[in-house]
Amino acid sequence: MTIARVLIIAGSDSGGGAGIQADIRTVTMLGGHPMTAIAAITAQNTLGVTAVHPVPTDMVIAQIDAVAADIGVDAVKIGMIGSAETASAVADRLEAMGDVPIVFDPVMIASSGAVLADEATIAAFARLMKIATVATPNAPELAALTGLPVTSMAEAAIAATRLFETHGCAVLAKGGHLPPVLRNGREMVGDLLVHEGAVVEYWNDRIETRNSHGTGCTLASGIATGLATGLALQLSVDRARDYLRAALAAAPGLGAGHGPMGHALGGVPFDVMSGLA
Repeated sequence: MTIARVLIIAGSDSGGGAGIQADIRTVTMLGGHPMTAIAAITAQNTLGVTAVHPVPTDMVIAQIDAVAADIGVDAVKIGMIGSAETASAVADRLEAMGDVPIVFDPVMIASSGAVLADEATIAAFARLMKIATVATPNAPELAALTGLPVTSMAEAAIAATRLFETHGCAVLAKGGHLPPVLRNGREMVGDLLVHEGAVVEYWNDRIETRNSHGTGCTLASGIATGLATGLALQLSVDRARDYLRAALAAAPGLGAGHGPMGHALGGVPFDVMSGLA
């Protein structure tokens, strides 16, 4: 039996809604085998982040080397990176892996507003984008990476194209932070994918929920799993977006703030498989 091997380089979320915890659930639900290199440890819940502890760079690299040498890697997802030193060292290691697909989610600020990357780390993101297959910034991240205003989907398209032209990686610009657009009498939110000179727009009805913690992590890990199984980029994005929306709709409503999504889609997968459900 073969299974897609996905290496996740990201931070740990003690509340289980985002980061490594969301990544592991996503990769598992989409049929891959998740492996991890934890780059930071956070103390957080649905109300916010109370403490962040970057993991030393040599330990992050040791985790990558351990799994790559024995199990192998079919795709990589990068999230919260911890420090500029770690970002540079990770870029060196991944560059040496050759043509392994890389999905880079440039995590800067948590949904609660907590800063998860300092200026030096954000500057080091350029190295990671140079080797990435696709980057998945939200609107504030896209603005920070390009210096351009991103207050609408039209501006997001301009900024995403600039990022694509500058770094060479495809860009999935996420529009969840932008105001909804009225289309055919319905409030809709959009994403757009810039790759190989083409722009693909996605539009969906807005899902009204406070339980959206971990959406970026889930989407990026879903794309990485698709790429690891050999799907083309656009098909990987399609599948990951569909799974994300299903997980949003199945959120269990935990906590008093930005709650986690329902990665198990409201069921117990083992019970379904065993006929107990």
